[in-house]
Amino acid sequence: MKAADVRQKSDDELTEQLIDLRKEAFNLRFQRASGQLENTGRVREVRRDIARIKTILNQRVAAS
Repeated sequence: MKAADVRQKSDDELTEQLIDLRKEAFNLRFQRASGQLENTGRVREVRRDIARIKTILNQRVAAS
């Protein structure tokens, strides 16, 4: 996910996506702990996407 794509979405869409990504991160942690995780790079992608969304939401709050 690119930052430009995130900036085009509304706050409500970003909040929903943030919730979904947090759920996915939770499931990926469980898969890693149980040895079932196949795509280890996905953990990093999800963490970065969460950070990207939170950063943009915080920038919007600071701007208003």
